Amino acid sequence: MISRRIFAMVALAGTALAATAPQVSAQGAGYDKQKVVYHINYNGGDDNKSYKGALRNIQNHINAVGAENLEVKVVMHGNGLGLLMAAKEDDRLQTSVGSLKSQNVGFNVCANTLKGRNIDYSNDLYDVWEEDIVPSGVAELSKLQQQGYTYIKP
Repeated sequence: MISRRIFAMVALAGTALAATAPQVSAQGAGYDKQKVVYHINYNGGDDNKSYKGALRNIQNHINAVGAENLEVKVVMHGNGLGLLMAAKEDDRLQTSVGSLKSQNVGFNVCANTLKGRNIDYSNDLYDVWEEDIVPSGVAELSKLQQQGYTYIKP
């Protein structure tokens, strides 16, 4: 298993390479339409680095495939709700979440976690609406995979 530190170094190296790599269109790269679900159930670490990295992964995915060729859902439960809690105070997270939402990325929040941790989504989480709440984060992951979504854990 790759440690978070090694993963972070690889991610940073990949980001640097992506910045200097020639831009290739989704068609030129051979990408067909994709449906993916990103699973976030961990805490963000120092300065929310893990959350910011996950959101960067999603944006890089969109950049590679094209928003018009991609259906993306982010399912958060457990410690993963920390992403939207932290976004209440972190401008970079707010910008990233808002940008992804503007590209039709859906953010789903687990009702079980809200209830179990006594979290008020309208006051404690950034930009969450009733229609964003799913009964169970893990059940939603399974449902989406049954619908053909590819599972990704950044």
